[in-house]
Formats: sequence, structure tokens, C-alpha cells
Amino acid sequence: MSLIYVLNGPNLNLLGKRQPHIYGHETLADVEADCRKLAAELGHELRFHQSNREYEIIDWIHEAREDGAGIVINPAAFTHTSLAILDALNTFEGPVIEVHISNVHKRESFRHHSFVSHRADGVICGLGTEGYQLGIRRAATMIKAANKGRGDHDRAG
Repeated sequence: MSLIYVLNGPNLNLLGKRQPHIYGHETLADVEADCRKLAAELGHELRFHQSNREYEIIDWIHEAREDGAGIVINPAAFTHTSLAILDALNTFEGPVIEVHISNVHKRESFRHHSFVSHRADGVICGLGTEGYQLGIRRAATMIKAANKGRGDHDRAG
């Protein structure tokens, strides 16, 4: 059973309360429950984290290097500012899927640039919280393909 990390950046702890006209009414706990259910259906374990602190996200990426098979990440505002998160993701060998709840391309121009996209194997934006599930599905597909290439050897466990 492979382990997928779902990492969330600043202010996502306020999901459902902060700007619901942009981010919807679902809470991060709702998103986590949906992600856990899907991961289990797909035969994967899940680690789900949120932090307002950049270093914690970097530490989780480093942790994923040791025991994770894939990362789904919504870096939130760190998307546009963090070379450190990009550098950490560049050390991870598995698939990385970048997720944004809103369509960042329909918002302020500073949101149009993502450092994380330079490493991401896929980017999902504007599909609401459903984007997380799509990200997990894509990561699972990529993990399965990589494992077939290695003779079905599961690197995460």
C-alpha cells in the first residue's frame, strides 16, 4: 500500500469560513474525509497536513522523500512566493500534483505565477475541492505506472 501525502498551505485551515464565494463552504475536515475515503478505495494510505508555516510544509516534503509515493499539494499563497518549497519538491522522486480550489488565472495577476508548477507533474485549478480527489486519482495512476516499470515493487511499503 503506497502512501500519498496531501499538503495544504496557509489559511486553508479557514476553508469554509474564509471567502466562501471563492473557496466554497466545505471545511478542510470535509476535504480530508473525502480524500481519505478515496485513497482507501484506491488502495493507498494518506497523510493529510495543513500549516501556515513554510518550514513545516518543507519538513513534510522531506518526510515524504523517505516514505511517500506521491504528493498532492495546495501551497496556497506559498505558490507564488516559495522557492524553498520548490527546492524541497525537487528532491522528491514521486509524482507531485499541484491543486488550487479557485481558478487562479481568473484572479489577481500575481496569482498567475506558480513556483510549484516548475516541479508539478500536473496542475488542477478552479474545480473547487473536487480538485483534491482528482489530484489523488492522478497521483495513484502515476504511482501504479511507476511501480509497473519497476516490476510492481512498491517503494513505499
